[in-house]
Amino acid sequence: MAMSTKLSSFRLPPLPTIGEIIKLYNLRAEKQLSQNFLLDMRLTDKIVRQAGSLRNAHVCEVGPGPGGLTRSILNAGAADLLVVEKDTRFIPGLKLLSEAAPGRVRIVHGDILTYRMDQGFPSHIAKTWVDGPPDLHVIGNLPFSVSTPLIIKWLESMANRSGPFVFGRTRLTLTFQKEVAERLTASTGSRQRSRLSIMAQYLCTVKNCFTIPGRAFVPKPDVDVGVVHFTPLARPQIQQPFKLVEKLVRNVFQFRRKRCCRGIEMLFPATGRLEMTEELLCRADVDPTLRPAELTIPHFRALADAYSQLCAENQGLIAYDFREELKEKRRGRRHHGGGEVPQHRGL
Repeated sequence: MAMSTKLSSFRLPPLPTIGEIIKLYNLRAEKQLSQNFLLDMRLTDKIVRQAGSLRNAHVCEVGPGPGGLTRSILNAGAADLLVVEKDTRFIPGLKLLSEAAPGRVRIVHGDILTYRMDQGFPSHIAKTWVDGPPDLHVIGNLPFSVSTPLIIKWLESMANRSGPFVFGRTRLTLTFQKEVAERLTASTGSRQRSRLSIMAQYLCTVKNCFTIPGRAFVPKPDVDVGVVHFTPLARPQIQQPFKLVEKLVRNVFQFRRKRCCRGIEMLFPATGRLEMTEELLCRADVDPTLRPAELTIPHFRALADAYSQLCAENQGLIAYDFREELKEKRRGRRHHGGGEVPQHRGL
């Protein structure tokens, strides 16, 4: 795809304001879809600046809605902007923007959770993983309902170098509820330290850029919004399969107020549980009295490596899920006329 050097100074022609677009097409933010419009172009410009230089870049915008952020991306000089929008109501307004920026906007009417972004851009923009990031950016003011499942999906794609990461270490600039943004960037020992903190930080450099007050959105959400920038690491801090790391971290944080050994125990079948937990902690050289939030990324790396070894030595261990064991016990009790097996706290 040919790139014009003139694009760097390209500005959109006069257009109806985003507020006028909303009135023109009778657009309303759907509460059940957790949609909130950002009408202030100064704020959309500020979000776009967090992505870095977009001059002549390829960009995928997630959920553009009425197109406020879209305008800021185009004004920043993006040469190729792919917008993925699920809601049919927004397509006419996006087509208006496409006509105002000929050859620069491609509209996909679809769901970002299933869209094949690896097929959305030319292969020549790809860089090897150890090189710098490609000239491809993913940017989005995400609906709250999709933001957490989407970032988990992209973190897994990052680990597997699939989806937007077939092109290399593609950077992401996304909005989240303020609390989620704080979890993604929380440091060891902080109150917000969580599963999301570990999963994001072992794979990326994560930056909480700034907070947008809820009153800036229409309709006003009950929470403020954080803008977060992700740059994949050339070498992930944990060298184990994503699913193994995710299972370990999820188990550790399910009892976040208890000692870490409590969640680690649930990685193992009831028979031999305590012995295998002790063996894992011994191999990883991790203090069992530490709370989950006190564990560093190197702690999780040691735990993941030790857990991988134990899985290799014990057939079927990687597939073990204590929830399934609990279900079996309940079914057995009911079959024999007994009562319910009490559920573990914190599940």
